[in-house]
Formats: sequence, structure tokens, C-alpha cells
Amino acid sequence: MTAEHVPSDEPRPSRGRGFASFLRDIVVIVVVAVVISVLIKTFVVRSFYIPSASMEDTLMTGDRILVDELTVRWNEYDRGDVVVFEDPGGWLPSSAQSGPENPIAAGADWVLRAVGLAPDGDDHLVKRIIGLPGDHVECCNAVGQVEVNGVGVDELSYLRLPDGSSLASADDFDVTVPEDAIWVMGDNRNRSQDSRYHAQQPGGGFVPLENVVGRVVLLTWPFDRFGPFHGGRDAFVGVPSARDE
Repeated sequence: MTAEHVPSDEPRPSRGRGFASFLRDIVVIVVVAVVISVLIKTFVVRSFYIPSASMEDTLMTGDRILVDELTVRWNEYDRGDVVVFEDPGGWLPSSAQSGPENPIAAGADWVLRAVGLAPDGDDHLVKRIIGLPGDHVECCNAVGQVEVNGVGVDELSYLRLPDGSSLASADDFDVTVPEDAIWVMGDNRNRSQDSRYHAQQPGGGFVPLENVVGRVVLLTWPFDRFGPFHGGRDAFVGVPSARDE
């Protein structure tokens, strides 16, 4: 004799309710992923692309880089570091900062940049730190070098200069970097609108440290050059601090 089957009084979940639960889980996962992405971009690393030739041959037009925003909060910047910074004011043409004119495209671009899926670049600049706060920077000495705190800097390992030229700058300058600022120059010296060319502006060509996003640490594109980014600190090994000058 078989036992009589007694129907359960518990209602079975409907397919609609199961799909709603699945959809809710997907939304939660996406929201958490977006929040984590935004936090990483804001405090840890950030992606940029190189929009110009000012840093060639160190960084080529179209290269993709990762910038360290975290460790520089307690490890200070060094001379020779390649950094990304926000326009101090008037360094970029207004067209470079306007972004897409289509509001839908602008919104999509903002979202992708916010979560780190699209690299920044148009409204930022990338240059090499030549002078730190308090440094006396001038050019050029008898052999065509930039001098920092009275010591000539051999930059030929990374500079791109015209054939036959050994001048680190075609324009002379003599500045003392104010506190909380840096003096920056591009490696492609004759094609870089850097600190030298903004000396007549209110900021004097100096970049406030608060404008610096971080230090370039990784080249992510193209793949055949993928790897850790090594700056040019070695060129500044013999330079004394401004306090010791």
C-alpha cells in the first residue's frame, strides 16, 4: 500500500518573482562594481592616454598609461618623475577642455571615465618634473644642460632633440620654484608647451602640487611596450636639495 500524497500548502515561487530576484542581484552587483571602480580611480590608479607628441620618444601619441595616485600621498615626488596634472589655467586651448558637444555623447563619456573604462587625457597634461619646491632651475650652462641648484643635469638618455643639437632648451630661463609647486618640461623639448612657455601667466609657469594627479607607473598600450614605466630619476642623482645649495 502506498502512502497517500498530501499536497503542500506552501505556495511555489512564480517564475516572475524568480526573475525579479535575479534582476535585483544583477543591479546590486553592477552598482557595487561601479562604486569600487570609482573609488579605485579616485584614490588608487587612473588611466590616461597621451594626446600629443610633447613627451616623445618616452611616451608616444596614443599611448595608454596608468598613474599611481596612492603611494604619492606619503612618498614625495622626485625630480625626473613623469607626472600627470590638471591644467593650472591657460595651458590648454579651450577646445581641448570642451568635450563632446552632443549631450548624450558627453554623458556616456563622463560615465565611462568615471568608472575607469575610458582613459582621460584631453583636459590633463603629462610632463617630467625638473624642479621641486625651492629649487633654483636655469638653462642653459656651457654644455647646454639644465642646471638644478647649481648642478648640470645630463638628460640625453630621454630627451628628443633636433639633429646636431645638444641644448636641453632652445629658450633660456632662470627660476626659483615656489613652495607647493613644481617646474615641468616635456622630453620632446622643441615641441612641448611646458613651464617655459607659461611664465607670463599668473602662475608663472609653475604647477601647483594640488593639481598633480599622480606619477606614471605603467605603460598599458601598445601591448608590445607593456610594462612598468621607469622615469629619469638617475639623471638627477647628483643634484642637492634646495636647502643644501
